[in-house]
Amino acid sequence: MEQTQENTRRRKFTFPHTYVIIGIILVFVTILTYIVPAGQYERVEDETGRLIVVSDSFSFIEQTPVSPGGMVMAIVEGMVQASDIIFFIFFAYGMVFMLIQTGAFFGGMGALIKRMRGKEWLIFPVFMALLGVCGSTFGLYEETYGLLPMFIGIGIALGYDGLVGGAAVVLGVATGFAAATLNPFTIGIAQGIAQVPIGSGIGLRIVCLILFEGLAIAYLMRYARRVKADPARSLVRGVVFSMDEGMSREEMEALPFRARQKVIIGLFLLTIVILIIGTTQFGWYLTELSALFLVMTFVIGLVGGYNLSQICGFLVKSTSEVVFGALAVGVARSLTIVMEQGNITDTVIYYMASFLQTLPRELAAVGMVVVQNLINFFIPSGSGQAAVAMPIMTPLADAVGLNRQIAVLAYQFGDGFSNMFWPTSVATECGLMGIPIQKWYKFMAPLFGLMVVLQIIMIVVAVTINYS
Repeated sequence: MEQTQENTRRRKFTFPHTYVIIGIILVFVTILTYIVPAGQYERVEDETGRLIVVSDSFSFIEQTPVSPGGMVMAIVEGMVQASDIIFFIFFAYGMVFMLIQTGAFFGGMGALIKRMRGKEWLIFPVFMALLGVCGSTFGLYEETYGLLPMFIGIGIALGYDGLVGGAAVVLGVATGFAAATLNPFTIGIAQGIAQVPIGSGIGLRIVCLILFEGLAIAYLMRYARRVKADPARSLVRGVVFSMDEGMSREEMEALPFRARQKVIIGLFLLTIVILIIGTTQFGWYLTELSALFLVMTFVIGLVGGYNLSQICGFLVKSTSEVVFGALAVGVARSLTIVMEQGNITDTVIYYMASFLQTLPRELAAVGMVVVQNLINFFIPSGSGQAAVAMPIMTPLADAVGLNRQIAVLAYQFGDGFSNMFWPTSVATECGLMGIPIQKWYKFMAPLFGLMVVLQIIMIVVAVTINYS
């Protein structure tokens, strides 16, 4: 009887909501502002107007703990600061939602699946490799959020699950962004601060891109094959995705894909082309891309035969389907705000850097990778992390006898790969995919462990060959 009651209690346990998990972390970070000494580095503007840290300028300041009221206000402030991302999500999904309403989305997927019959498993590796190259070269990342619904739908239609489709986008672009070759937002800034030639050391970076992207693709496809063979092994079994219309593969292949739907899919592909040109040639970011998606929502709707009032109605309805993910962005941003208001971010970095100075060069290189991964929890922005960490890591590399290129490589690894693990980034991605955060960690933890091991191996190789 006692054992039965214990089993019942276990069955009643449910994992907390994603917002609850972030809230627990937020409370913990707020408590840290009372425990960790407050400190600051001096910052100066470089020739581009970017604020960068002055090395050896750290000093402790008066404690600035964040009150409970301030913690709650940080959530609101997070929503304000992340408004560009939040509205980008609304407008990007609005366009996808319009594709669905016109019948072009599922009709196009049915046509693609029919054409790829027998080779459909290639869809995800090919697109992951393509996204990886885009992330590695010109820094594509958040811009791919609008592709998540499409890939989730493809994953479900092919007999996998929504996690396979969503992870194909997230892993593909995030791995490429981390294993960067020419990424101007990470490598470009870091090399500029470290005063090494922009674009130098690209040979080893290409090797890293191939190894890491290959690892991500192999890991995802192994999971995909396992789920297809036995749907009961899906980590997201029971999760209802907004893209799951309950259609079988045969039903989707039978959907009409007439001239109007083909024109609409052409408009969607044109949008992607404009996105790539805008981001690479004209420096577009979230504001411009939001405007692009908003305009194309109306264009697609009009071509699809809807009037302006109907399109506006669809736009409002689409917002309700992604509000969870969009608001998760603002909630996660509150973590960074609390750490900034408590002035503990620079202190943590100072302590980490001081510890690295006590290590021999080989261990210091590995330690840099570990430290940069930890710093990414406190500073999730790639360019922001470069501006803070590189002025500290560059002289540290000089002091322990490492080439500055190795410090850049360590920053690159630490800044990028943990974006797929730390809740400051994962909360956003899980919210957009509609996947509970604990299920993502169950999927991602083994892969992230493998990536950490590969990071250490590659940084040791860099030290051994005196990478420069």
